[in-house]
Amino acid sequence: MNNEVNSFAKDISQQYILMMQDWVPADSSFAIAVDNSYIYFHSGHQNIHLEIGQQVMPGSIAEQVLRTQKKTDAILDNSLFDTPYYGMGYPIYIDHKPAALVVVLPSTFTKKKTEPFQFLTGKQEEEWKPVAIDRISHIESLQKKTWFYVEKEQFKTNITLKELQLRLPTYFIRIHRSYIVNIYFIKKMARDLTSNFIVTLIDGSELPVSQSYINNLRSALEF
Repeated sequence: MNNEVNSFAKDISQQYILMMQDWVPADSSFAIAVDNSYIYFHSGHQNIHLEIGQQVMPGSIAEQVLRTQKKTDAILDNSLFDTPYYGMGYPIYIDHKPAALVVVLPSTFTKKKTEPFQFLTGKQEEEWKPVAIDRISHIESLQKKTWFYVEKEQFKTNITLKELQLRLPTYFIRIHRSYIVNIYFIKKMARDLTSNFIVTLIDGSELPVSQSYINNLRSALEF
């Protein structure tokens, strides 16, 4: 965008933000994206890593709104955020161009909406079984489905890892895009031949720890 268009877009963005502030919590964050990049960002109290001109990430709320031109809401993982947050996206127009307005609600709002799970109901074949949450060793996302494990038994649940991350007790730690682990079932942690961390569980299962989540594990276990 040239300076004139950029100034115009900023003015329009400010108008949208002023309207939004009348009905969302004061410490919410706002972002506006046009042409697959962000042109406006206002941070609330969340630790959000986002800059003007940054490209819209595939799969994000902004990307979904720009692609579908429909309202979208989702729980956000830590690709842009240190902890999950609930966000909403709205299709708007800036200088006659399709744009996305994204609102990220404060973590206090999200926590009020999401009491911790006491149990999960899992499916095995054609049976559903409620399982106490502290019996679950780890949870896995595989082939667009979510599975949890109890003494090496596998159960399927319809709840996604992003949703679970918001509603699991604090002793469950996200260690990978595909794994959440119960720290009470961790036997040891070590580096493999490629210097990546591997978590070994009491039952012998080995789970990878990705670089983007290693700080979660270090912080929880203080090593």
